[in-house]
Amino acid sequence: MWSKTLDHLLTHLFRQGRLRVTFPDGTTRSYGPGDGLECAVALHHPALPRRIVLSPDMGVGEGYMDGTLTIEDDDVYGFLSLAIQNIAAQGQPWFRRPLETLRRLKRRFDQFNPVQRARTNVAHHYDLSGELYDLFLDEDRNYSCAYFARPDMTLEEAQAAKKQHIARKLLIEPGMRVLDIGCGWGGMGITLARDFGAEVVGVTLSREQHEMANARAARAGLSDKVRFELMDYRDVQGEFDRIVSIGMFEHVGVPHYDAYFSSVTRLLKPEGIALIHTIGRAGPPGTTSPWILKYIFPGGYCPAMSEAVAAVERQGLVTTDVEVWRLHYAETLKEWRKRFEANIDRVRALYDERFCRMWRYYLIASELTFRLNNQVVFQFQMTPKQDAVPLTRDYLYRDEADSEGRGAAA
Repeated sequence: MWSKTLDHLLTHLFRQGRLRVTFPDGTTRSYGPGDGLECAVALHHPALPRRIVLSPDMGVGEGYMDGTLTIEDDDVYGFLSLAIQNIAAQGQPWFRRPLETLRRLKRRFDQFNPVQRARTNVAHHYDLSGELYDLFLDEDRNYSCAYFARPDMTLEEAQAAKKQHIARKLLIEPGMRVLDIGCGWGGMGITLARDFGAEVVGVTLSREQHEMANARAARAGLSDKVRFELMDYRDVQGEFDRIVSIGMFEHVGVPHYDAYFSSVTRLLKPEGIALIHTIGRAGPPGTTSPWILKYIFPGGYCPAMSEAVAAVERQGLVTTDVEVWRLHYAETLKEWRKRFEANIDRVRALYDERFCRMWRYYLIASELTFRLNNQVVFQFQMTPKQDAVPLTRDYLYRDEADSEGRGAAA
């Protein structure tokens, strides 16, 4: 029964390229007209057709991790390119729509992130071995979208350009107090203290990040200018000239958007400026892949612009600039994937083959979602006071060459 239902699902989905599937009973069927990408997969466990029909993301992801689903030549990139293109074009067949409705109904539970649950979710991903991140990130450990201002930029150059671009949006001046919500391993905070003379407080729920960020600040001789606290954003006290948050809003969850932007309003001075950098979706609100929720980012969700901006409006903040980065994250993930694959033997020594397959699948699926399914990055600039920032965007590009030179030299 389930093999027949899976056959109906694949017949509905694949209208471009060709997918050849070998079912657990040994029969092979082809789907699609064969006018583009071609790929072959084999299902080696009788439960797989049922699991894929009920949850394609989970069934395929777990099957690949466990080796019960194999892809010819291990061409994960080709297989996911073919699948994502077709799923984005066709949507779900009628018999899967009730299951998708159930996913939507439970999304608020999936995104419910009180402080203790948020801490556990962060530890799941960010408290992995520090050596893992050294194997694929840039030297500054920026684990967020880089800014490829020129197509020939290296990953290091593009990450430096990202930080400079954000600093310009924040209009940083020496002596300003800056709060970095979700500070990662300290790259942005250290840059603002070292290059712009800011006094920075960074907060994170990751013990690994907290320890390393403070150690990096000490090595840079900046412990008097920047400090990092193991703290939830909801517990921060004080008043700041600027607030920056890069790649953290994806972990907040829609039920907490009002609390998040209420915290921004409470902590920001009346003429202060905040810059929120987050992955988002170009379409309407949706749900997170159940495989991503279970294995990669528990509690995570990438918002539609309508969800984020509505919460900003409810908290009395003025949105003064919205910038949409489209394929920059696809290029960032490509660089991470290349470095990860080049170091995969070292990853295997840290963990095991299943982890390597999981992480590679995550990096490839993420890259292709940006390339093929309208996932983007939003940068929201906001302030309590309408004229706190210049009335045109010229200031962002003034002396840009000088700023890039300063970042590269640093």
